Order: sequence, then structure tokens, then C-alpha cells
Amino acid sequence: MKRVVVTGVGAVTPVGLDAPSTWAAMLEGQSGVGKVTLFDASEFPVQIAGEVKGFDATGRIEPKELRRMDRYAQLGLVAAQEAFADAGLARNGLLDQVGVIFGSAAGGLGVFLEQQRILQERGLKRVSPTFIQNMLTDTASGHIAIALGLRGPNMAVVSACATGSGAVGEAFETIRRGDAEAIVTGGSEAVLVPVVYAGFC
Repeated sequence: MKRVVVTGVGAVTPVGLDAPSTWAAMLEGQSGVGKVTLFDASEFPVQIAGEVKGFDATGRIEPKELRRMDRYAQLGLVAAQEAFADAGLARNGLLDQVGVIFGSAAGGLGVFLEQQRILQERGLKRVSPTFIQNMLTDTASGHIAIALGLRGPNMAVVSACATGSGAVGEAFETIRRGDAEAIVTGGSEAVLVPVVYAGFC
């Protein structure tokens, strides 16, 4: 049976925009919960959440891709880039044997809501032709594979709040059975929008 180990870590979280700052904040007992700033939450009975603040993917993601990429995919790709570098992997390596198993419970919810607004305000012809591929739950895994040049197995795992853990588990099994030498794995969400927030209030 093949031994499977974690060789690289990346993170974009409410307590840090990379793995070292996230780890340091957790060791210090810092909380990432605070007042919601992504939208006006003053009418809600609760106005706090674990929000990723100060995140900007400019310079980390190609401008053309960044413009149409949902926030959840941006968060995932930036964390994946960090993990890839931390693992010492290189784009010119044996990337046919490196895959991506990455999850999101909601996928590109921000893209979905924006295109719904465009449909209502500007009509059918104004909906983006790239809308569907940018709102699916496997969008992040695709962006990660393209950006890093990974040609191994690629899929998304969806299991509600356990999605990231489910993706890691599936990556473990994929490597153990010999279907890949390495997997970039994890999960990301960007569901802090009024309608979802209302559902939790």
C-alpha cells in the first residue's frame, strides 16, 4: 500500500492571507470573526462572520481570467499556488501524474447572482457566454489545473460543510490506489452574500 503524505500547504482564511500568517494567528488564538464588510448587514439580526478581508488576487492570476473568475475560485487558486510552491513542485515536472481534487459546496454563487442581475436589468443577450463554466462547483479545480499545468485526474467534491475534508480524503485514495503521484487538494467558498446570510440568520 502506497504511503500518502502532505508535502505542501496553502491557505487564504479569515485570519491570514497565506499559510504562515494563518498558522501564526491560530497559535495566538486570534479570531477571524468580525463585522461583515462585503455588504451592508445592518438589517440582519447578526452582523458578524468569518470573512476573508484584504484579499486581492491581482498579480497572482492572469487579468483576463481574474475578470470572469468567481471569488471562490480566486481564493482556491491562490491557496493552491502557495501549496504547489511549498511542495517544491515545478511546472516543468511530471505533471501528467499530478491532479486536482478540489471542492466547493456552492461554487460560483457570486457569478450566478451577478448574471441573474444582468438578465433582469439588461436582458437575455447580455448574459455572459462564460457564465455556466464560471459558476459550477468544479470551476476552481479547472482553473487550478490550467494555471499550474496539471494534467492528472481532476474533479470536484461536494459534501456541504465537509467539502474540503472530502476532497482531501478523495485525493488520499486517488494517490493510494496509484491513479496519481500527487494531488493539489482542498476547498474554498465565497458564500458571504445577503441571500445566503439571510438563510443562516
